[in-house]
Amino acid sequence: MNPRQATVSRNTSETKINVTLSLDGTGKGVFHTGVPFLEHMLDQVAKHGMLDLSVECDGDTHIDDHHTVEDIGIALGQAFAEALGDKSGVRRYGASMVPLDEALSRVVLDFSGRPGLYFDCDFRRDKVGTFDVELAYEFFHGFVNHARATLHVDNLKGENEHHKLETIYKAFGRAVREAVEIDERLDGKPASTKGVL
Repeated sequence: MNPRQATVSRNTSETKINVTLSLDGTGKGVFHTGVPFLEHMLDQVAKHGMLDLSVECDGDTHIDDHHTVEDIGIALGQAFAEALGDKSGVRRYGASMVPLDEALSRVVLDFSGRPGLYFDCDFRRDKVGTFDVELAYEFFHGFVNHARATLHVDNLKGENEHHKLETIYKAFGRAVREAVEIDERLDGKPASTKGVL
């Protein structure tokens, strides 16, 4: 398989997940997760990240959406780790600020090999539709731990929780796109003075 593609299957007693990912995609997303709002957010990531991304999940949503959202973040992180390989030649860093009407968010990403999530978002409502907004943190926490990335997520302003979350996921997609791009000037080497990421 192309080293910039990955297929990941993750099966537990709570979720059964299949993810396919191409870092050099066209923004095409296919999602069947049982969590419609998460699918809307994943579609933003695919479109703005110029990824081809498919996520299938059969999860215990009869309990709630927690395991499904968290485990999709984990599987997506695993797919990025596989698709990036040793990360030779990639830019490594990505950053984006995205507005949506009154909302504005900033996402800064480093495929550093060191997992870390720094999430500064003040949500005023607990839910958008049936989606628990606190699950956005769980999604990104699962992602960073398995992609081995450092991620700063800051919602800078906003009133509408849907708008705020959408700016976060769009900015994440754009930061991902920048971070995984091949930088020809690196001549196939890792973007690190250590010589390895």
